[in-house]
Amino acid sequence: MNIVTGKQESVYDLIRSMSKAEKRNFKLYATRLSGNQEAKFISLFDCMDALDEYDETKILQRCPIKKEQLPNMKAHLYKQILVSIRLLDAQRTVPIQLREQIDFARILYDKGLFRQSTKILEKAKEQALFYEQYTQAIEIIEFQKRLGTLSVSRGLVAKSETVSRQVAELCTRIKNINELSNSGSQLYGLYLQLGYARTQKDLDMIVQVYGPTLAKYDDERQLSFTEKVYLYQAQVWYNYIRHDMLTCYKYVCRWILLFDSAPHMKELMYDLYLRGYSRLLDGLYLLRSYRRFIQKLDDFEDEADSIAAINDNARMIWQQIIYVNRINKHFWEGTFAEGIRTIPEVERYIRDYGTELDIHHRMVLCYKIACLYFGHGDYRKCMDYLGRIISTRDPRIHRDLQCYARILNLIASYEAGIDYNLDYQVRSVCLFLVKMNDMHQVQQEIMAFLKRLNSMYATNLKEELRQLYERLKPLEHHPFERRTFYYLDILSWLESKQKGSSVAEIIRRRFLEENGGK
Repeated sequence: MNIVTGKQESVYDLIRSMSKAEKRNFKLYATRLSGNQEAKFISLFDCMDALDEYDETKILQRCPIKKEQLPNMKAHLYKQILVSIRLLDAQRTVPIQLREQIDFARILYDKGLFRQSTKILEKAKEQALFYEQYTQAIEIIEFQKRLGTLSVSRGLVAKSETVSRQVAELCTRIKNINELSNSGSQLYGLYLQLGYARTQKDLDMIVQVYGPTLAKYDDERQLSFTEKVYLYQAQVWYNYIRHDMLTCYKYVCRWILLFDSAPHMKELMYDLYLRGYSRLLDGLYLLRSYRRFIQKLDDFEDEADSIAAINDNARMIWQQIIYVNRINKHFWEGTFAEGIRTIPEVERYIRDYGTELDIHHRMVLCYKIACLYFGHGDYRKCMDYLGRIISTRDPRIHRDLQCYARILNLIASYEAGIDYNLDYQVRSVCLFLVKMNDMHQVQQEIMAFLKRLNSMYATNLKEELRQLYERLKPLEHHPFERRTFYYLDILSWLESKQKGSSVAEIIRRRFLEENGGK
């Protein structure tokens, strides 16, 4: 399971992503086309569909196509597949339905059938407004205005004023949506790059840049569904990065309740619904609300069939969220051995979705799996998965995860007995942390301890561990230092070394004490 996957061929990736129904529909669509050229691209489709990986040599051997024809044939095949999928999805995907209705209205308009064109546009506008597809709604209204100029009547002026007000309102909503979605995307991008706010300077920058924009929307009463969902998304990331988990949780609850109040929007904006649920589960995990976390995770798992029915992308996102939170559940309960048994299923998921799963989510899954192996005591396996994160050369991608993967790798190396060059490893990691501007008090304490390990007498080890624990424990609730404990359960490891127990035993015992032995 590699973090970065190799370059793929677009048409091959598209074929591999198709469902059985889509492939069957494509064959029916393609057989309606005639001519030798079409027969060749059907043959090319069958050939690519049979390949386990893209191989141009095998394609040329099996298909009646010359090498110089292949680029054009692939482009033709790619277009025809998209056309067939579009035809199949037109009845269930609102934006495609609207686009189709606008196209039909244009055809009727060009033929001079203005009444028929007007009728189609009116229905399309109602649908666009119901689903808050404002950009398409404006396009429809502008088209209606052109048709309106063809039939002058006494009510034209009043109608024009009404239409102008409607367009102005829609333009305002689009402006708000753009501003809020841009803020949410920028905050998410900031999190992917840096993680949580590390210093007061980070915090001040976030508040200064994004606070005024979000404050403009404190009064939500006049906002549409789409404006609200982008507001909640931006507020969630704004507060999440700032470590304000309670406010983050407040907005993510509004996010999910918003979709529950408008079920017809779940399918249309499934990605936002799923990402909202991901934030909800993550918030409950960080707030240590176990029973509510389990309840919401069970509720989310119950949605499997309805989510899978939307499309492949929805199913992929749903599975990713489920796997991450099932692993979090094992961390919480201290059931690492049980968690290890789920890893083959997670690896199959990553293989199945290949390049469709972005590098961020691959890194998160690798880190979660590495932590499972660490808690289970399989340090070499832990290092295998951490190595996949450490080998990521782009420092702009999840810088925080790259730093903590290196720290955990040092501890795993020590536990695995691979400590002959520990001094060099510690220096290397220290340099990386400084380069990433991520050498703060908790990291300094951990690195200083690891640096002394090789020269430490065995008789002094427990006392050194106790002292490190005492120095780190108060930082667990420090405004900025606490972020380390989101990534590394360093306190449980230190406690396990002092008591001669495994990490899993320490966490399991604490979990049972906190939850009444259940």
